[in-house]
Amino acid sequence: MLIILAWVILIAISFLWNYTNARKEQERIALHSARSFFAHIVITRLWNARHGGLYAPVTGKMLPNPYLDVQMRDIEVNDELKLTKVNPAYMTRQISEIAMEQKGVQFHITSLKPIRPQNKPTTREKKFLKAFEKGIKEKGMFIKEGVKNSYFYMAPLKTKKSCLKCHAKQGYSEGDVRGGISVTSPYVMKIPFFSLLLGHIGIGFVGLFGIILAGRRLNKAYETIKRQAAFDALTKVPNRRSFSERILLEYKRSQRYQEPLSIIMCDVDNFKTYNDTYGHSSGDQCLIKIAQTIKTSLKRPGDFCARYGGEEFVILLPNASLDGAMYVAETIRSNIEKMGILHKNSLPTQIVTLSFGVTTSEGTTLVSHEELIKHADMALYKAKENGRNQVQFFSEIA
Repeated sequence: MLIILAWVILIAISFLWNYTNARKEQERIALHSARSFFAHIVITRLWNARHGGLYAPVTGKMLPNPYLDVQMRDIEVNDELKLTKVNPAYMTRQISEIAMEQKGVQFHITSLKPIRPQNKPTTREKKFLKAFEKGIKEKGMFIKEGVKNSYFYMAPLKTKKSCLKCHAKQGYSEGDVRGGISVTSPYVMKIPFFSLLLGHIGIGFVGLFGIILAGRRLNKAYETIKRQAAFDALTKVPNRRSFSERILLEYKRSQRYQEPLSIIMCDVDNFKTYNDTYGHSSGDQCLIKIAQTIKTSLKRPGDFCARYGGEEFVILLPNASLDGAMYVAETIRSNIEKMGILHKNSLPTQIVTLSFGVTTSEGTTLVSHEELIKHADMALYKAKENGRNQVQFFSEIA
């Protein structure tokens, strides 16, 4: 779950990072385009200013500029042709009208001290003009007017020597910020939001599927390793390590509730001779059959058996008295005998048999679990000495 959570967070961060970068790229493109418009206007104005203004025929759309106070503003060439002087500001307005008609781009020349009333700055332009006087070089931002998205850009106009002919009387000196030009261009944000989102969702699901699949395989591998660590590889019953963990739990429970706890140690009689006679492969098969018979002979859910080592097995019987443990041991001994596994060198039966040692703690003694195991082993040794294929007990009752 932690890996899945980390993956989801990573995908979310990736989406936000890509989306943010896409927005920044859109802003960069919009700013670059606005700068280009502004630069073209400034170059055109500079060309006009260097020529001291230009003359154009007076028409219905090109009327004399009433705010241009210079000599020879208008020149009558003949009865059919009259020229009027076009200064940089008037030319900017003319270009703005053409740009608005063809591209939807609007230019606005403005100043905090405009000569022409229509050049009065808007609230936004006024704010930017004051920022320019403090040294800010340019301003750009996305704006929304109704349902229309646009990019607004504005940069200052600095007074040049050629500008002083008209603007010296306003108090400007060369290098002063005497106004600015704003460029408002329609702009549609082309960030592929849904494509980007769906792409990340797709990658996210693929990653989640991979994590879940890998997680299941890891869990399966973990369970396999866990089982291998707890179970004997040959007989498939719990191993000695599992028995050591189990007896600690059962012993503590026995002491806590003062209930009896019985241990049965059993060993295959003459097993080395069996291996020498029939081979180790047959010996392995014999141990497998014995382990399964012991396991199926235990009827209570809490009963536990394990391979203790080699041909030796141990059985743990919680809350079982000595009589009950003796009965279980005898049942297993009889079931093994009934299997009739041939062992011609095991006299006198000539079949595979087991010897058993049983011990019981009543839960009130001070005998440790290690001592209980030792007592069961001593009882097993006694069964071996007395002729094998039998059950012997060692009882320690307080």
